[in-house]
Amino acid sequence: WITLEIMTLQPKCEDVETAEGVAITVTGVAQVKVMVDNELLGYACEQFLGKSVIEIKSVILQTLEGHLRSILGTLTVEQIYQDRDRFAALVREVAAPDVGRMGIEILSFTIKDVYDKVEYLSSLGKSQTAAVQRDADIGVAEAERDAGIREADCKKEMMDVKFQADTKMADSKRGLEMQKAAFNQEVNTKKAEAQLAYELQAAKEQQKIRLEEIEIEVVQRKKQIIIEEKEIDRTEKELIATVKRPAEAEAYKMQQLAEGQKMKKVLTAQAEAEKIRRIGEAEAGSIEAIGKAEAEKMRLKAEAYQHYGDAAKTALVLEALPKIAAKVAAPLARTNEIVILSGDGGRVTGEVNRLLAELPVSVNALTGVDLMKIPLLQKMINPQA
Repeated sequence: WITLEIMTLQPKCEDVETAEGVAITVTGVAQVKVMVDNELLGYACEQFLGKSVIEIKSVILQTLEGHLRSILGTLTVEQIYQDRDRFAALVREVAAPDVGRMGIEILSFTIKDVYDKVEYLSSLGKSQTAAVQRDADIGVAEAERDAGIREADCKKEMMDVKFQADTKMADSKRGLEMQKAAFNQEVNTKKAEAQLAYELQAAKEQQKIRLEEIEIEVVQRKKQIIIEEKEIDRTEKELIATVKRPAEAEAYKMQQLAEGQKMKKVLTAQAEAEKIRRIGEAEAGSIEAIGKAEAEKMRLKAEAYQHYGDAAKTALVLEALPKIAAKVAAPLARTNEIVILSGDGGRVTGEVNRLLAELPVSVNALTGVDLMKIPLLQKMINPQA
């Protein structure tokens, strides 16, 4: 018979020197059992068949304590004490092949206790405690530092929030000021546009007034032109009455005289011989042609006088002046000498001036032409003008 139940072992290694030469005692707890695999079960039967559980435990325990002792010699006290799980796993890894060849499986292995007789572990605990206390103090300091940093961060965040709030308020205020400025600019623009529109409308009204004034001036000018045209018509009718009609009467008179002369010559010629009849007819034709020429001449003069107005009147007077002067001077032609008696030398000049001043009046009475309007005679009568 061989047992297949789980067997609990308590391996113990007393005063085993570690890698640093410190003697320590290590106790552990192991759970083992016989493997049921056919081949491995055969190994177990070869080793433990017919033996009691105590004997089986004793063999396995010695094997585990040997491997435990060998592993302790390779580790430091700190490694064994601080990392027991790693130490136990290392024992399982090293011992498992050996006990496995005996058909035994290590189900678990843990370190139960580690102690020494020279108080190395207690000193290590104190140092560990001191380290822990140090770490605690460091943690407290770091916590206080973190608290201060967090408090500073909170203050900074508070200041940032306050700054952002102040910035938003400043932005809002700036936006309000800009909006006010924009409104003021728009109001000023509207005022300027209204003022410009008012000035433009005033300019338009002023332009309308000026246009109406110009229209009034045009109407006045048209009326003045109508008056001038009527004055021209009146002058033209007056010229016809004073110049053209007398000229036509004179032309008719000369024509009648020419016809009378012609008739006289015709009657005289009829009394004479037939030989001079032709001569009389020729002379009559000549006289007729002369009369027609004179009549045409007078007609053309009348049309010219009518066309040229006052200039025609002046020309007519100027043509008549030599005849008037000849008639006036006819009695003087028989006078050898004219003597003017005057004690004052300036009186002769005065008499001459008087004669010249009375001459236009006489001409105006005879012809209706005012010689005072002729610039040349004005200079002769009044040299200072």
